[in-house]
Amino acid sequence: MRRIIAQLLSGALVTSVSLAQELASIPKTNEPAPSANDASIFTRRDARAITLAIPAPRGMILDRAGQPLAQNRMAWQLGLQYQQFEKADRQFVIDWGRQRIEKAKALVDGVSEPTDDELWEHYKDRRWLPLLISSHLGAEQKAKIESSLSSGLILHPVYQRFYPEGSLAAHIVGYTGSVGKLPTGPINFNEPLWEESEGRAGLEYLYNRELTGEPGMKKLLYDEHGRKFPEEQPKRPRPGGNVVTTLNLDWQRHAEKVLAKQARRGAFVLIDVNTGEVLVMASRPSFDLNLFIPGISTKAYQELKEDPATPLYGRAFQSKYPPGSCFKPIVALTALNDGLLTEDTLIDCPGAITLGNHTFHNHNKKAAGAINVTRALASSNNIWFGKVGIKLGAATYLNTARRFGFGEKTGLDLIGETDGNIPTNEWMLTVHKRRFMDGDAFNMAIGQGAVEVSPLQVAQAMAGIANGGVLPKLHLIHQVQDPYGRVIKQAIPERRNWLGVDPHAIEVVREGMREVVESGTGRSAGLSFTEICGKTGTAQWKISPKTNLAWFAGFLPFEEPRFAFAAVYEGRPNESVGGGRNAAPIVRSFFEPLEDEIKEIIAPAPKALEIIEESDLAEGDTEPAEGVLRAQEVELLDLDGDEAPTEEIPRALPVEPDDLMEEE
Repeated sequence: MRRIIAQLLSGALVTSVSLAQELASIPKTNEPAPSANDASIFTRRDARAITLAIPAPRGMILDRAGQPLAQNRMAWQLGLQYQQFEKADRQFVIDWGRQRIEKAKALVDGVSEPTDDELWEHYKDRRWLPLLISSHLGAEQKAKIESSLSSGLILHPVYQRFYPEGSLAAHIVGYTGSVGKLPTGPINFNEPLWEESEGRAGLEYLYNRELTGEPGMKKLLYDEHGRKFPEEQPKRPRPGGNVVTTLNLDWQRHAEKVLAKQARRGAFVLIDVNTGEVLVMASRPSFDLNLFIPGISTKAYQELKEDPATPLYGRAFQSKYPPGSCFKPIVALTALNDGLLTEDTLIDCPGAITLGNHTFHNHNKKAAGAINVTRALASSNNIWFGKVGIKLGAATYLNTARRFGFGEKTGLDLIGETDGNIPTNEWMLTVHKRRFMDGDAFNMAIGQGAVEVSPLQVAQAMAGIANGGVLPKLHLIHQVQDPYGRVIKQAIPERRNWLGVDPHAIEVVREGMREVVESGTGRSAGLSFTEICGKTGTAQWKISPKTNLAWFAGFLPFEEPRFAFAAVYEGRPNESVGGGRNAAPIVRSFFEPLEDEIKEIIAPAPKALEIIEESDLAEGDTEPAEGVLRAQEVELLDLDGDEAPTEEIPRALPVEPDDLMEEE
């Protein structure tokens, strides 16, 4: 990891060297070359000594293995470079500039046209610096037009933010924007060589301070004829630090491809149950971050904002969806934990039940008879959970939901994360002018009504069910590094909430979620290489036009779970959708191609075994012959060898990055 980061970082430093080479222009002269420090506007009428700031390259945003999500590259801007004219009048300066602007239009598209006043004022005050007239040009464009540049046109090198994965994790990474346009008028001390950038969204914004480097300094000297003498660079720019995320870039890329193939709109989240690290967080549709570099046009941004698919909206963490039947494990846990029922309790489930003026149907409108909790989970029986929800009371199981992270933000480094909605009696009184009623308890127990969640929250809750004791605190940032690769911030696994749920209740629910995939509504999520546990869900989302959601959420493997996940599929208006039909296949399509990687990760730790060759045993013996080494129980002794120590045995301490020796 450190070696990868160091290589990437060194690449950024090489880029700054390349930029310095591009900026350098040393004229040939037989006269001794004065230093930039020697210049004075009082000794030569048109001479200038100019001190400029070299904007520093931003630090990189990386995945957990050091692969870049945001980095820098060289770009160029076409510039109008005036000469020092003898007795030049206003019209001559304007005509000279216009002629070259026309030539520039033949080379690239989008050349800006300064006004006559701007051309004249630039010549008067800033002719030693180029007047930039194009947007950023890439290396291919540069190579194409470089040989065609006429006198007075130059290519001015700049740093450009670049997102090598385009739309991948766009809602998380974010983008940058210009701090402001370059100054006009007389040249100021230490003004930037090109427009500086700052974070405007996502991690680019949240970690702008850590990603922003320190500018360098360049001193330029021009004689009265406008000739440039050897420049000096008293201070090199220092790149910003790096932000290393917990995302697995390869898995993120794979997840987004699966979503693109199997869902017009939707989301997928994957969490490490043990550490709380977010490994994948994909939202579809997305948008290309490079559209914002160096700046997006008003028209293009308006098109993104008005797109009915809402690509700027990060569904994985900004959406507020009804969870449907994915909420049922919370109700089951509450009933088991509170002693309302046991795993053997049978509840009669007709095809429908009427409460007041409303009739609630089972999902298949068929009577199921008397069934227990595991069968109710496997078949996703609405009547069973509605009845249990009424007996518990809405406030009871909604309190459990809050312990599992519903109703509040996860706390990840995200902009615009929703807290969802887990209603209270106070909320009901404010919004509906009444307290919870039986119909509310029934409706919310099956994940409908006022309950709203994000896919990220659902995956987090599944992590709590998977590990059985605590809700892990989620992490999106693995570490933050300074420009030299030294770790200045490191995420440490920790708990967010004690769940306070009976372990046996957890085991019963986990068994029910296993049956969902083995024999219930989630069979289409089954994997060939491990047992997966989950819960399907179908929810009414938008009433007009009628739009439904399909969910599949859970964890794997059944024994010693390692990964928790949530997938949501947004149906088209009036489309008939189902969790088993639309969402569960997304999960299977994600995990099945990763079989080798997943199996290696979830494999149980190898046990230390003593291998005894058969030849070492005498005929009929079960014990090894004398001289064969065996593992022996080691007693804990104090320094005198008399008794076991009373103090705790010291544990190995983590090694800080600075304590590590550099590799050869």
